[in-house]
Order: sequence, then C-alpha cells, then structure tokens
Amino acid sequence: MPEGDTVHRAARRLNTALAGRVVTRFDLRVPQAATADLRGETVHDVVARGKHLLHRIGEYTLHTHLRMEGEWHVYVDGARWRRPAYQARAIVAVERVEAVGFELGVVELLRTRDEEQAVGYLGPDPLGPDWDPDEAARRLAADTRAAHVALLDQRNVAGFGTVFVNEILFLRGVLPTRPMAEVDTAALVALGARTIRRNVEERKRTFTGDARPGQGMWVYGRERKPCRRCGTPIRMTHLGADPTKERLAFWCPVCQS
Repeated sequence: MPEGDTVHRAARRLNTALAGRVVTRFDLRVPQAATADLRGETVHDVVARGKHLLHRIGEYTLHTHLRMEGEWHVYVDGARWRRPAYQARAIVAVERVEAVGFELGVVELLRTRDEEQAVGYLGPDPLGPDWDPDEAARRLAADTRAAHVALLDQRNVAGFGTVFVNEILFLRGVLPTRPMAEVDTAALVALGARTIRRNVEERKRTFTGDARPGQGMWVYGRERKPCRRCGTPIRMTHLGADPTKERLAFWCPVCQS
C-alpha cells in the first residue's frame, strides 16, 4: 500500500533517473492535460511531499498521487513495460530512460510557482527536509477527533497512511478511538518519524523488526489473530471523519486502552 515511505523511495528512484536531463517524450493520458508537451525542457528534480510526487520540469510541475493502485516504473529505453499500456497515465522519457506512471489517482500539470495550490495544505512531512515535529504535534493536539482519524489526516502530518497509523498507535498503546486531545502527541510524532524513516530505507516494510513473510505487523491485517505481545485476539473496525472516508482500524484491547 503506497504511503509516505513508498512515495519517497519512488521519488529517489525517479530523481536519479531523470534529474538534469532533457525530456524527449512527455505524454499525459488524462483529458485535462492530454495536449501538454514538455519535450526539450530539463527535469530539475523529482521530490515527494507526503504521499504526493512532484516532477519539476522547466517552469512546470507534474503533480501525481498514487492513491491505492498507482506505481511509477523506470525502464531502460526499449524495455517491455511490466504493466499493460492502457493503465499508463503519465510518461516522462529522457535519453535511454523512460518513467511511466500506471493507474495514478491524480495527474495534473501546473506551473512550479503554483505548486502550493496542490500541496500547500499538507502538514509537516517526517521524511521532508523541512520536517517540524513541534508543528506536527501542535496540529495533532488541536484535533479533537479520534486518534486514528486525526493521525490519518494529511493536514496534520503528511505521509502516514492506514498501515502506519495502526502500527504507530499500537506501539504507543493508544486506542484508535481515544480522542487525540488525550494523547501525548509529541511522543506519538517522535515515534512515527522514527518508524517511517527506518522503513523508507528498507525494501520490505516492517514494524516488528522481523521481515519474514507475515511477521512484520503488530496489528494491521491481523483481525482475530493473537496479539504478538499478550495473546489477546486483535480486533478490527472502521473509523473515519465521515462514512465516505472510513478506514480500517486494528487494535489490541489489552495493549491499547
């Protein structure tokens, strides 16, 4: 599941492949930008902001979001794509290298000076160069909703998705439904930052320290299975700001209270 660690790794890979090179093919397969053509422009860099990817090319920024199914692949020129062509939503090629975005949830082209219109609402990003843990803790402390809902809100902290939120709350012993106002947000933010920074450097995401198949999660995806700490069956429910935004919440009723 693409979360901040996945997106930042993708940005690193894309930046290594494209930065400083001239665009030879530019194809956006979405109606609102289908005629855009940045051939001949230079790719300045590719960066991540939370779960968002920003290709800065010439005076423009290609803003994409992976959502649930999206991926960016990098191919040596002429290599066969690993996903079907009808799923391609964006293609940025330079000499001998082709980057292809498949099933992207968001594809938009805007002037780089207007980037903040797309990502300015995001909270601090623990993987970003301007990470501000005090501001992240402050935003969370001001949120009166359930901890699970508040931590998922990208306006508070950018980059944490459903997997990270469930695992972080377990590690801090916080019940998903507990009001965030009752939580030590500074400690929660510090743990979350350490966790996502460790995982961005790993090929396989793990929270337990055990990368073997099926062993990396404390609670996420483990409904009715025994808690790895106390043996109590893990529970699952749906939580969200409203019924259209509900996400899976997993917890141990003994270790989280």
